[in-house]
Amino acid sequence: MELFFKDIKLNVEIPKEFDASKDTVIFIHGFTGSADEWFPVIEQLPDTFNYAAIDLIGHGKSDKPVNPDYYTTEAIIEQIKFIKDKLTLSNPAILIGYSMGGRAALSFATAYPKEIKGLILESSSAGIKNDAERKKRYEDDLKLVQFIHDHTMEEFIELWYDQEMFNTQRRFSNDKIKKLHRKKYDNSKIGMMNILKGFSTGIMPPLHDKLKTIPVKVVLISGELDSKYTFINSKIVRGFHKAKHKVVKNSGHNTHLEEPKRFIEIVTNYLNQLLPAQVQK
Repeated sequence: MELFFKDIKLNVEIPKEFDASKDTVIFIHGFTGSADEWFPVIEQLPDTFNYAAIDLIGHGKSDKPVNPDYYTTEAIIEQIKFIKDKLTLSNPAILIGYSMGGRAALSFATAYPKEIKGLILESSSAGIKNDAERKKRYEDDLKLVQFIHDHTMEEFIELWYDQEMFNTQRRFSNDKIKKLHRKKYDNSKIGMMNILKGFSTGIMPPLHDKLKTIPVKVVLISGELDSKYTFINSKIVRGFHKAKHKVVKNSGHNTHLEEPKRFIEIVTNYLNQLLPAQVQK
């Protein structure tokens, strides 16, 4: 489904039949990802909900405008709001975001707490509180922007997935790794550079002081082998009004890719708790 917000196209994938009487779950991918990465997860989730997956600005089939104003935290929040309202007729939705997509989902939830019915954040963060660390992160991301500018997308994807937090994916077969990376080669250099400049963890407003404004139960998911994000989530879980932190065994940063069975189990259990008592399984 193509939606037009102001003068940009935003792509939304709806893999299953959509029933307006059901609540809607919206998935948001991570940096370099796309909506269709969620299809293997969505196909195994209960049919008691609608499911949609967004291509964030600069990614997938959504537009990749040159104007950096479309990639700021505020712009992304309003793009998610537009999509959510179109899909749900302005009713609250359940958001599930991975990594950068988790930051987008959390930014939306703190801006529009009454617009969400549920929230799951996978391997994500609430931003960086320390000013010096935030400045350093932004400087590092601007170096990546320059790298993308000076190199091919293939070279950037190989550099990006050479980070320690993705080391656990080396256990995949070479063919699977090549397939995963090859799909990301289609990303736009403009889209990748602008999302890093506009929505870097080093430039988004830290949200730690706003976590308690989220009125719904939140589930934080991280991989046992991803020590950085498991540590971050073990800290921020205390900041929410009501939240649980689930650590997925034998998984690194991308739990829905590395341990999909456990990820789907956590999401299914959470969604079932949102159903009226008479239809809970």
